[in-house]
Amino acid sequence: MGKILIAPDSFKGTLSAGEVCDIIGSAFSDVLDSVDIIKLPVADGGEGLCACIHNFLPGCFRRRTVSGVFGEPMTAEYLVAGDTAVIETASCAGLPLAGENKNPELATTRGVGELMLDAVSGGAKKILLGLGGSATNDCGTGLASAFGYRFTDSDGNTLDPIGKNLGKIAFIIPPENIPDFSLTAACDVKNPLYGETGAAYVFAPQKGADGDMVRRLDDGLKNIARVIEKDLGVHVSSIQGSGAAGGMGAGCAAFFGAELKPGIDIILDAAGFDEKAAQADLVITGEGRLDGQSVNGKVISGVAKRAYALGKKVIAICGSKGDGAENIKECGVSEMYFSCPAPESFEKIVRTCREDLYRAAKECAMRFKTQTGE
Repeated sequence: MGKILIAPDSFKGTLSAGEVCDIIGSAFSDVLDSVDIIKLPVADGGEGLCACIHNFLPGCFRRRTVSGVFGEPMTAEYLVAGDTAVIETASCAGLPLAGENKNPELATTRGVGELMLDAVSGGAKKILLGLGGSATNDCGTGLASAFGYRFTDSDGNTLDPIGKNLGKIAFIIPPENIPDFSLTAACDVKNPLYGETGAAYVFAPQKGADGDMVRRLDDGLKNIARVIEKDLGVHVSSIQGSGAAGGMGAGCAAFFGAELKPGIDIILDAAGFDEKAAQADLVITGEGRLDGQSVNGKVISGVAKRAYALGKKVIAICGSKGDGAENIKECGVSEMYFSCPAPESFEKIVRTCREDLYRAAKECAMRFKTQTGE
């Protein structure tokens, strides 16, 4: 047998991408003779971005005290690699940090801006910002406030930059000076800023918003888009991915001239994926939950499209299966396996996730052995 490239995302809440690689690799090694396993744990711009980049670029982590999801002090870290800083929105504005009191009207991205400012003050010339996994819906106003941006109502009163106040903003007052750095925002979604497929309607419910709050947040995003166009001259509503992280994609573009790129493409380029995949006989990818969203800039779609374009067989080994999972075949995936094919409690999944993933991977390996006559 030749080479197998394993390039999965983490299984959120249970297994890191590295652990997923190890388990799948172990199953294939147990079934196939003389197989060469290439492990490439990846991410799509959310949680795990720093660790993933650190696999390919030498650097060090810095820990700083910054504002948490609701403004409370907390410790977060980011990666410094040469003149580049890699920062995760999830590190201080992530959904798990909101606990049981999730509320996207009150959550802030200010801590993310504080990490960015610390990085730039420390000499960083480039920032790669992962937008995934946020608890927020503030259009990046919190982030911008850390650099001195002010947001005021029609009477000139400064507003707290949170989702609840987006509809009240009448003026945006930029700081006199913004440090010289370039910002690339890694997105794992293509959603627009507002509307039925926008930040509030699609993502705010999982962040704790009920129907009325979703409508208020969407109206707020429409308003801030108008004010951004009026005061900054940027048409954020037309930017693909502007709805990422509660509108943070739009904010990054408006306040810092950021380029929005699919996080998975950034990772795969840094990892030399195409060269590794070209040498492989089989490419395996996966994520914790495969569903209709997986085709839109997630790890599994990015890996599958690139591998398929190189003429490689692509198999997905995932945790669970959701609505629309079959759509992933459009990206070049030929077979799918699931470690948790039937609904289970999270407690059960956590307890047996390693054994379940090994079982699914071994089933895949045995079928692959039969297909190839190994």
